[in-house]
Amino acid sequence: MHRPLRPRIVPLTTFASLDLHPGLLKAIKELGFARPTPIQTDAIPHAMAGRDVLACAQTGSGKTAAFLLPILHKLIDRPRGTIRALVVTPTRELAAQILEDLEDLAVHTPVTGASVFGGVGMGPQERAFRSGVDVMIATPGRLLDHLKAPYASLDKVEYLVLDEADRMLDMGFLPEIKKILRYVPTKRQTLFFSATMPGPILALTRDMLQNPASINLERQSTPATGITQAVYPVAQELKASLFLTLLQRGEMEEALVFTRTKHRADRLFKFLVKNGITAERIHGNRSQPQRTQALAGFKNGTYRVLVATDIVARGIDITELGHVVNFDVPMAPADYVHRIGRTARAAATGDAFTFVSREEEGELRDIEKVIGRRLPRVTIPDFDYSAKADTQLEVPIAERIAAIRKQKAEERARAKAKADRKAAGGGSPAPSRPARPASHGGSGTTAGSKPGSSQRRRRRGPGGGGGGGRPGGTPSK
Repeated sequence: MHRPLRPRIVPLTTFASLDLHPGLLKAIKELGFARPTPIQTDAIPHAMAGRDVLACAQTGSGKTAAFLLPILHKLIDRPRGTIRALVVTPTRELAAQILEDLEDLAVHTPVTGASVFGGVGMGPQERAFRSGVDVMIATPGRLLDHLKAPYASLDKVEYLVLDEADRMLDMGFLPEIKKILRYVPTKRQTLFFSATMPGPILALTRDMLQNPASINLERQSTPATGITQAVYPVAQELKASLFLTLLQRGEMEEALVFTRTKHRADRLFKFLVKNGITAERIHGNRSQPQRTQALAGFKNGTYRVLVATDIVARGIDITELGHVVNFDVPMAPADYVHRIGRTARAAATGDAFTFVSREEEGELRDIEKVIGRRLPRVTIPDFDYSAKADTQLEVPIAERIAAIRKQKAEERARAKAKADRKAAGGGSPAPSRPARPASHGGSGTTAGSKPGSSQRRRRRGPGGGGGGGRPGGTPSK
């Protein structure tokens, strides 16, 4: 049984008081942050003391630094060339974000790291295994792909982190996590972070952790206090027009907007671009380079709007993101909390707007029940709520069913015609084709080169990155 920690009498209020290595304190100072967040204040001393940690931490709370800083501190004076720490996380975006945070925090230390996830070549990842980086950050599927090969070994791992454990459960990664545990030593320190603690996750912690320091287990995942939340009642077919109106009237300078499906994300993106809004989209059907480019362009201001599915609800760390828009109400209240957690990170402030159609009122009531209050309803002056939509983000279900039936009927007709030909005489021989004249003179193809640009990376608070997930698509390796 995990017992909650007793309240501290004298709270730790600075990073210097955490007895971290001077190189880490220098990096934290350069990042512009002098005081740890509550989860860092609670977790870091126990991790520094070598205890296992079981923490319930909401997105944007600074939990990434809560596990990275004590691990980096312990690895600074260790011999190089062996993987000694493994961080397992659910999505590609989150793995890349954690590596970026590690590089920021370890800039004045010899500690090295590498990320391992799907959608990119395995060659550089294999080299990271062979060279023995200090910290490996991996998604479950791609990590297991490497562990089938003789060059990949985790038998020297001393520190294991499971980040966004509940998201990995949602994505079906629990069997993969159990397989990974067979490759790491049983004698290790384990740091376990999750936004919620459902039954299967708690059962997993009992198998993984030894007498852990338990933090915030009694607290449900709730939005950060700095987020101003509002609901915009609007017909489903007018959501795109309402969003465009808010952008055109300057109600928001930039926005991360979440849609329910990949197809709706694509259509909303095209609608915005058609109407003069610089935008990109990111979802499970986009390649990893496309996803990386879209996120980088949104961070550096190239795009005013990033349209996304829940693939990035946990995994985007964007400083000074003012607005998150739920274009579609999420099905689960926890997804709502993680979506809007992309703003108001690390004690900042931000706005979260949710467009709610009549059909989505039930999901909204579930969200309000979980967060414990009724959200204010907002209407926009001079917006025509009775207008007919000039764009359609989704083909009506009746039309989709009709199209499917038509396709099936055509397939049956072709199959019947083929069977009739066979019955009439085995079918007619295929007509011979006239010979083509030989073509002289070659033709070449030109591979498009990927434009490179120097991008200014915004500084973030240590470990401000949250997690990200891929509901609506297949789990990311």
